[in-house]
Amino acid sequence: MDDEQIVELYWQRNENAINCTAEKYGKYCYSVAYNILGDASDSEESVNDTYLDAWNSMPPHRPSVLSAFLGKITRRTAIDKWRRKSADKRGSGQVPDALEELSECIPDKQSVESSFEAKHLSEVINDFIRRLPETEQKVFVRRYWHVESIQTISDKFGFSQSKVKSMLFRTRDKLRERLSREGLV
Repeated sequence: MDDEQIVELYWQRNENAINCTAEKYGKYCYSVAYNILGDASDSEESVNDTYLDAWNSMPPHRPSVLSAFLGKITRRTAIDKWRRKSADKRGSGQVPDALEELSECIPDKQSVESSFEAKHLSEVINDFIRRLPETEQKVFVRRYWHVESIQTISDKFGFSQSKVKSMLFRTRDKLRERLSREGLV
């Protein structure tokens, strides 16, 4: 079943939409959640929360790219779950490392005074990522969107871990420079 048909099932409030979503995107959503949480049970729970959020979001929202829509929901629910769990204990999974690495580039929530500035920040980051060479773009997105470990990325691309770390460091520096030029840092 293609994405448009699945979205149409949601709009018709047909419960088969969830089954079709799970069949087509279940593994993808699980991998996104697991990269953040590092726990099978919590990841499955986040995926189920994703299906519920998708059900509650459609209608009125009609996503143009279902995989990105589901990935975004999964990522948000997994990070929320990680934050709740790490309020008591710090340091599981890749999230702390990835957030720490990006913290030097991205201004914190307190410095973004309006939703316009937040939207502008998002547009600048998206434009920055689009302009990266393909390999740098993929490595950056795998690390900071999918929250994959350095080891996993190096295995997927056949690079040494030090090359991946160096590539990410240089890319973060370029991002910091771009955000500075835009007046966002």
